[in-house]
Amino acid sequence: MILLGIDLSCTLVQTIAIVGVTGLISIIFLVNLYCYLTCGRCTTKLKMEGKTVIITGANSGIGKETASDLAKRGARVIMACRNLDTAKAVQEEIIKETGNTSVILKKLDLSSQQSVREFAADINKTESKLHVLIHNAGMALAFRGAKSVDDIELTMATNHFGPFLLTHLLIDLLKKTAPSRIVVVASELYKLASVNLNNLNPVNTKPAAYIYYVSKYANIYFTRELARRLEGTGVTANFLHPGMIDSGIWRNVPFPLNYPMKLITRGFFKTTEQGAQTTIHLAVAEELNGVSGKYFMDCKEASLNRAAMDMEKALKLWEESAKIVKLTEKDPQI
Repeated sequence: MILLGIDLSCTLVQTIAIVGVTGLISIIFLVNLYCYLTCGRCTTKLKMEGKTVIITGANSGIGKETASDLAKRGARVIMACRNLDTAKAVQEEIIKETGNTSVILKKLDLSSQQSVREFAADINKTESKLHVLIHNAGMALAFRGAKSVDDIELTMATNHFGPFLLTHLLIDLLKKTAPSRIVVVASELYKLASVNLNNLNPVNTKPAAYIYYVSKYANIYFTRELARRLEGTGVTANFLHPGMIDSGIWRNVPFPLNYPMKLITRGFFKTTEQGAQTTIHLAVAEELNGVSGKYFMDCKEASLNRAAMDMEKALKLWEESAKIVKLTEKDPQI
């Protein structure tokens, strides 16, 4: 309709668009404000001079934030990373920002059992202490799966089997250093999946994104059984949900879904600094001395569903995982 030279239909569309954009911006602002006010934060000021910490995947996301925080506390931080080119720049950035020159970079590809063994052998040879082992690194594929160099489904190899093997190979050093801690970054997304204990290497059997949920479920079973086996050793093992994070893990979302995904992650997800808080809390909080086998969100203990509490399934996952990573009697036992 045109009235007095004004195209009212055009004006109406423009008005609706302005209202819509304004509304979306307002929602994003309120969500971010809510996250800022309610997200758990690690409040302890505890220093970590004399402590050695390994953080896998410390070159980006919440791993980078965790490394930076612990470096500020004076810890000797070992960044265990697959991409050394990217990690080198992050290492230099953390040293410059924190003034802590004890930030060490070492090569680790969790999807490769040979890389895990080489990394662990190097640590056992060069490090006399290990106070905290943080299993942070993770990967998520969108649709198409892939296999590791060991013919294991790539997401499971990286997110579960690599940490499982690495923990075994470093456990004697952790026991020697006790009291020490193992921190596993899991996810509340485990609730979207179930674990087929008869097929822990699900190559091309499920959508790749679903396997990510399975790997996080495996993290939970693994950590609960680990905590049970470590009772009385002085080594604790806890796991956490960091929240939905605006991090690089979403980079594999394909076109054209990547554009709306960017809007969602930047508008509604936690920042990496917010997402790292629970990991940091589990690594340093004094009140968690001796606490083991627990699940945390927003720096508070959280509950699991009934299936995730099944210790018989946790034991079977452990036994099957030991076969897949080819543990031998010569390897350290837990």
